[in-house]
Amino acid sequence: MPDPDLVTQALARNLKRLRTERGHTLDALAARSGVSRGMVVQIEQARTNPSVGTVVRLADALGVSIARLLDYDETSTVRIVPAEDAVQLWTGPDGGSGTLLNGIEAPGPLELWTWRLNPGEGHTSDPHPPGTVEIARVDEGVLTLTLDGRDHLVPAGSTASYEAGTAHAYRNTGTDPVRLTLVVLVPPPA
Repeated sequence: MPDPDLVTQALARNLKRLRTERGHTLDALAARSGVSRGMVVQIEQARTNPSVGTVVRLADALGVSIARLLDYDETSTVRIVPAEDAVQLWTGPDGGSGTLLNGIEAPGPLELWTWRLNPGEGHTSDPHPPGTVEIARVDEGVLTLTLDGRDHLVPAGSTASYEAGTAHAYRNTGTDPVRLTLVVLVPPPA
């Protein structure tokens, strides 16, 4: 796991650079993302460690992947992310985690995640931009995927694909840990 200060500094630097490149004022980015202007300022000044939901909303508003916002090494044309440098963005109360493994911009943000949900844990995701799709591959356990208020059980070895432009959730309602690999594709900004 990379040094949290390194990730915070990268997020601050990349958020400000991307906001400026796109011609957004602080107020405009706040309005587009639903993140308060004060929070955007704190993030750009590396004074806070925002929630995964906040980072997702900012990335979506800028039309980039979370990986791009958190990238602290943009010097190579081949981006290799060693396991110890993957960025853990969610931690469950019982030891579960959501870790961003890698991401690219082609033609829109594309992200690869690994998740571990211990029994009783869950994560609710805000809606992504319209046209966003996710593919979840369950490696262990049984995932309860909630989409549009309806639960779908996805057992180990199965893959689910769905539009993620509405609120959705990943939960472990079983007694064994759930491990899944998740791909998120956000359409390019209009």
